[in-house]
Amino acid sequence: LLVLLRHGESLWNSENRFTGWCDVHLTEDGEEEAIEAGTVLASRGHSFDVAFTSTLHRASHSLDLAMSKINEGNTIDTEIIRSWRLNERHYG
Repeated sequence: LLVLLRHGESLWNSENRFTGWCDVHLTEDGEEEAIEAGTVLASRGHSFDVAFTSTLHRASHSLDLAMSKINEGNTIDTEIIRSWRLNERHYG
């Protein structure tokens, strides 16, 4: 199973600004979105052996929040791979 999950709303998303490699944080709504995504995936019985994310805080933190719900009560130890190669486009 392949699941693609976009990061929650960032501070700049809320201002309708492009972020690129600017490492902005999530809004409270963005954190809630990530938690809800994890809750939905967990409620459908999904678990993951490995998860990939960029090194940008908004993506990495979204994954951490979602995985905290997915792995809640499980003994599964999901491998997290963080790579700059998954960062969003660099706008210069």
